[in-house]
Amino acid sequence: MTRTHSPRRRGRSIRRNLTLAAVVAATLSAGLPGASAADRPDDRSRLRRDAAAITALGVTGVQARLTTSDGRDLTATSGVADVKTRRPVPSNGYFRIASVTKAFVATVVLRLAADGRLSLDDPVERWLPGVVSANGDDGRAITIRHLLQHTSGIHDDYPDFTSAKDFRRHRYDTFTPEQTVARAMRHRPDFRPGTRWRYSNTGYVLLGMIIERVTGNPWHQEVRDRIVRPLGLRHTFRPGASPTLPRPHARTYQQFKPGEPRVDVTEQVGPGTNGEAGLVSTTADVNRFFRALLGGRLLPPAQLAQMKRTIPVGKEFEPFMPGARDGLGLFSRPLSCGGTYWGHEGGDSGWVGAAGVTADGRRGVTVSLSGVSAPSADDVLRVEKAMSRLIDDALCAGHPAKATSPSR
Repeated sequence: MTRTHSPRRRGRSIRRNLTLAAVVAATLSAGLPGASAADRPDDRSRLRRDAAAITALGVTGVQARLTTSDGRDLTATSGVADVKTRRPVPSNGYFRIASVTKAFVATVVLRLAADGRLSLDDPVERWLPGVVSANGDDGRAITIRHLLQHTSGIHDDYPDFTSAKDFRRHRYDTFTPEQTVARAMRHRPDFRPGTRWRYSNTGYVLLGMIIERVTGNPWHQEVRDRIVRPLGLRHTFRPGASPTLPRPHARTYQQFKPGEPRVDVTEQVGPGTNGEAGLVSTTADVNRFFRALLGGRLLPPAQLAQMKRTIPVGKEFEPFMPGARDGLGLFSRPLSCGGTYWGHEGGDSGWVGAAGVTADGRRGVTVSLSGVSAPSADDVLRVEKAMSRLIDDALCAGHPAKATSPSR
């Protein structure tokens, strides 16, 4: 199917990449000072207040989970899970984590590097001969590190829905990784590899293909064997071509044009079949993953340090993620109380999710938004600011301010 790059799609693409979603972020510095905020009685009320501030912007449902430094969970929900029945949002419902999956994929790649199976400086051509070789793209000049850090220059021509009619017609379409990469190869590169930063879903599709070439297994099987099973993430899986979610879950909605009614977009295959944004999970599992990752339980110190070597994000992302820097599958962002946090965002067709964890991996928060219509860039910005505030408040609660320079 053909997708166009209209201004509306640009807003949706930013939302997906923010989610970059997809687009949330992180840090190299030491953990936050002070006693555990789990002991403060206002943690849960603050979480509830910030969740309600998001639904006040028109988001239909919010679920948020704060895992404290001593491992206790505090949850908050706001809005409704279904605009027809008005049933409440489940506190640990399943949702499509979209681009948050990139942190899982990057972790597998870095584990393979630690095992000596590949090098981050390997050219793409070594593992995928002839795949990146059209219209100026050259797999000999693009490395695995470039793909991980969104500096490959490969133009992103990612499948998306442009209207309600388009959604109804194509909601069950599937794409192979090769088809998705071929779309990108129809375009000239955005820049020479390593010279700029631009978020690229296609880069992570290629990483999934490289994982399979190196191991002989699909990327999601390596994620399952190296991350999901060892951590006991019992609610994290790749749905493949299944368009439905397990229960409980909220329904999600999208408004494709201002003034149009919301469309229920819960049931869809989406881009998850192509290898970069394919996981379904829960806030509890996502918190457990990021706390383990930053706590040093998934990667050796050398590879975790490489993951946290950051560069500035592009100018188009800066308004949505102030102060963000991109590592390898992780973003860092400054905290209002000093220091920084690590994490990722993700978003797709009504869903937006974000996760953040303190640098020591002890305190983490994940938030899932359903029914994010946000038809304009301004709407996206308002939702993004409210979501970022929830994460900042959750991670900073109970800690005195401490000025720390962003990691380099």
